[in-house]
Amino acid sequence: MLLAMRIGAVVLILLGLVWLGQGLGYIPGSFMTGQAFWALAGFVCVVAGGFLAYLGFLRPRQGS
Repeated sequence: MLLAMRIGAVVLILLGLVWLGQGLGYIPGSFMTGQAFWALAGFVCVVAGGFLAYLGFLRPRQGS
């Protein structure tokens, strides 16, 4: 479970950064370039990935 959470966090953050970059126009060459929807979707993915990273990597373990 913990490994899946960590992998999900990394994937969400990386995907979110790509979408955010495309939505803001920093990564050209796609229909997503310059579209506010993809910037917002990327931001949401980065935040969700950050939350999963907190749960999977940073949160102190219970009972240790």
